[in-house]
Amino acid sequence: METLAQSEGAPFADPAAAPAREPAVPDAAAAPAADTQEPAPQSVPTSPADSASQGAPVSAARPDPNAPGGISVDRQALPHDLSPWGMFLVADIVVQGVMVGLVLASVVTWTIWFAKSLELAAARSRTRKALALIGGEASLSDAAAKLGDRRGVVSAFIDAAKTELRLSDNGADKAGIKERVESRLDGLRAAAARQMNAGTGLLATIGSTAPFVGLFGTVWGIMNSFIGISEAQTTNLAVVAPGIAEALLATALGLAAAIPAVIIYNYFSRSIAGYRALITDAAAEVMRQLSRDLDRKRVSKSRNVQAAVAAE
Repeated sequence: METLAQSEGAPFADPAAAPAREPAVPDAAAAPAADTQEPAPQSVPTSPADSASQGAPVSAARPDPNAPGGISVDRQALPHDLSPWGMFLVADIVVQGVMVGLVLASVVTWTIWFAKSLELAAARSRTRKALALIGGEASLSDAAAKLGDRRGVVSAFIDAAKTELRLSDNGADKAGIKERVESRLDGLRAAAARQMNAGTGLLATIGSTAPFVGLFGTVWGIMNSFIGISEAQTTNLAVVAPGIAEALLATALGLAAAIPAVIIYNYFSRSIAGYRALITDAAAEVMRQLSRDLDRKRVSKSRNVQAAVAAE
């Protein structure tokens, strides 16, 4: 009976007397094999060229609170040096030829400006001084003696007037002598103006054609850039921008050559116009002295005729 009671009372045993059962811990060894495998390492491009070849975008800019605009450019990530000299070295041979031509045109422009400025300043100074010397003289002979060994357009005017006066010594037509002298002076004025205008035509040519030459280099460079884009099959800015920048450099050089050429040409046009007015004043002064000489000759001849008549 006791055994039966014990067996029947087992289900009603005190739960606190039973030992606490611990939760099951999964065995690491029983984990699936797929969970224990590590991911395969991925290849990381080490240079911008590798990134471009793999089609991965290259980021040349990164946030930087100290940089202007909060963006800092990593120049090592750029394809090549984007300075003007660096872009020239990697440009197409046609674009390089255009750039060299435009630089030479700019050098020619500034050379003409320097040389012509000195020549024009010296010519104006000589003419003003000579005009001041002969302004108070009464005859061509006195004016020539006042100038002495000075050379210039005013001395050439006086020599031409004296030569024509000597050749027309027996001529009685005063108007005809003046007309012939004025014709000689017009030729000398035109020669002086041509000499002073020498070189300014080249400035006009450079100023009018340099922008179009630079534009030709730009079009050629952009055409090559688009060809490179189609071959690389990428529109990544780091790949596209350098070629376009090289092409635009040609336009910049064209404008750098054309703008000073136009400004210098206009300056010389005004300065040469002032110089021509100055030599016109000198020619007018020579004509006045010639007129005085002709009047004195006419008066002297009239007196001689009167003296001869009175002697008879």
